Amino acid sequence: MKFPPRDDKWLRRPPHSATRFHAWLTDRGSLTSRIQARCPAFSIKVVFQGLRRVNRDENFLRHAKVGRLALVREVYLMCRRTPVVFAHSVIDPRAVRGAWRRVARLGSRPLGAALFANPRIKRYPLRQKKLNRHHELYERAGAALRARPAHLWARRSLFTLHRSPILVTEVFLPGILKLAP
Repeated sequence: MKFPPRDDKWLRRPPHSATRFHAWLTDRGSLTSRIQARCPAFSIKVVFQGLRRVNRDENFLRHAKVGRLALVREVYLMCRRTPVVFAHSVIDPRAVRGAWRRVARLGSRPLGAALFANPRIKRYPLRQKKLNRHHELYERAGAALRARPAHLWARRSLFTLHRSPILVTEVFLPGILKLAP
């Protein structure tokens, strides 16, 4: 499985302009665990889980062509009552009955805990991107913000289990900077 596709504009490493977010963007461990270690009042707020059309930059998922339906899960990772990360996961609907069947029943439990608990899950390299106001994920991530910055930094990684992919994108919100990296 090729990740990312050639026309993808996700970067292999963040540029210098991402200095404040660098540690968050590049850490390969569980983001959920890292936030929980810095925030005892951690919670997950599920925003959406269901079928949705695949975005332009998510079309490399097997059987997921642009405009086709995929299972999408969107949550905010919260520290106290402040959203610090918007997480967006995309799965081929057929994999929900197979390798990723537990994802459909996570509820308010973190996906990250499930991904890092299974040694058979393979993680591909992280990619980073600066999302501007025109990016679909910027719009959805920013919905919980009173004041929206000019851009938001995001990271993305592909995970596979039994050759079935799940694409996880994490958008860092301004509140993350209040937590030590």
